[in-house]
Amino acid sequence: MDTSFPEASGRSQSDTLAAVAAPNATARVSSAAVQSVPPVKVDDAPKFDLETYISNYSGRTRYDRLYLIGTCSTVLSVDALKAAITEAKSSKDVARYEKAVRALAEVAPTDASASLDNAWIQSTQRYVRTQTERLEHELRGYKNNLIKESIRMGNEDLGNHYHQTGDLPAATKAYARMRDYCTAPNHITSMLFKMVNVAAERGDWVSMQSSVSRLRNSQSKPEDAAKNESKISAAYALSQMRQQAFLEAANVFLTIQPDLGDNYNELITPNDVAVYGSILALATMTREELQRNVLDNTSFRNFLELEPHMRRAIAFFCNFKFRPCLDILEAYRSDYLLDLHLQPYLETLYKRIRTKSIKQYMVPFSSVSLESMAKIFAPEVIGGEARPTGLSSLFVQELITLIQERVLDARIDLEKGLLVSNQVDARTEVQRTTLESLQEFNQESHWRMMRGAFLHAGLEVGAVPGERRERPGQTWKGGKLPRGALLD
Repeated sequence: MDTSFPEASGRSQSDTLAAVAAPNATARVSSAAVQSVPPVKVDDAPKFDLETYISNYSGRTRYDRLYLIGTCSTVLSVDALKAAITEAKSSKDVARYEKAVRALAEVAPTDASASLDNAWIQSTQRYVRTQTERLEHELRGYKNNLIKESIRMGNEDLGNHYHQTGDLPAATKAYARMRDYCTAPNHITSMLFKMVNVAAERGDWVSMQSSVSRLRNSQSKPEDAAKNESKISAAYALSQMRQQAFLEAANVFLTIQPDLGDNYNELITPNDVAVYGSILALATMTREELQRNVLDNTSFRNFLELEPHMRRAIAFFCNFKFRPCLDILEAYRSDYLLDLHLQPYLETLYKRIRTKSIKQYMVPFSSVSLESMAKIFAPEVIGGEARPTGLSSLFVQELITLIQERVLDARIDLEKGLLVSNQVDARTEVQRTTLESLQEFNQESHWRMMRGAFLHAGLEVGAVPGERRERPGQTWKGGKLPRGALLD
């Protein structure tokens, strides 16, 4: 049976991410790009336990995450794909089941679960067809009766059915049709949340952001609005991150209140909020902003307690301890490469954090030795290369790239093994301007004292008739009086 990916409008994100390399992924990927770019492969074992990790989620995102782990991790591929098959068989989405079986057959062809259960497929397809016909027939009856609430519920039931069976475009259309028949604010809120979830699964982040904006502007009751605020903020932050608006996403993640809890497990968990918010903040904020907006943030502190290693990494960065910070991030690289939403941008974010660390390390110095920098930012090259600070060194080449891209305002002195900053030393500049001001003051004082002495001795020379006389207190450019000219 053909289990190729559907068109972009109906493709789930797990399918897209499994075929998109991390550094160059974008929010929406064309079908041609999906076929041409190889999937990310993670050979190192992650730190999380698969069963515990996936138990934090509910709904269709469980399959998305299991399928992504199964197709990307060489260590957990069999276990994750078998769990994805079980998850798919618990639903009515035949295409997902077939896809998971095909993926398992590639990594473990002799496994019992690597063959299709044709009986289940046929019975499920019959059930889906029957349910679709029944729900459409009921909806037509509701429309004939012109009862708005019944029509709204009929569209909702049909949208839920399409969503559960994997027909995401049809689910979106069914939910959108509910809008004209919503008679209460909570009906609109429920409809928009459903559209957010479907848009997230499709990877349509622009539509997701639009639905979130409509949620924020909905006329809900104050108590309902307060209850949904954390979910709305989480959805908006996720849509911003997936559109690569990293700073905006970081700021929104940091404002999410702890009452989010397990209320939005079908999209995001509190652990995800802690990780996403911390990594985005590290990549986009200054040390002062990290201290103020992350470490001193009482509401976000509750999320950081779930991921204490991220709090340590941020604290190390704020205290100029860049090596421990980078070590922590590197230790969890495998975990984050297997994350459904973080994988496409992880390499970009890690590179930004590393570049920021190098720039911050240079701030207190006018020059620093390449060897001391290599011990912090490239300890693997020390002892591993014949000339770790030579021109052919990978670390030196990285510095050269940063200088050429005008990220670092510095130059490399290979003869002395130094990285020399081109930035003006603020302290030296202040001293220079102070000395110049003092010299000008002394010179002006000298001329004023001479004028007083001339006047006291009666040696004043009157102005030539017709020439303009300078007013008292007026100074000349350069602080010097013209030769032979005295003030009255």
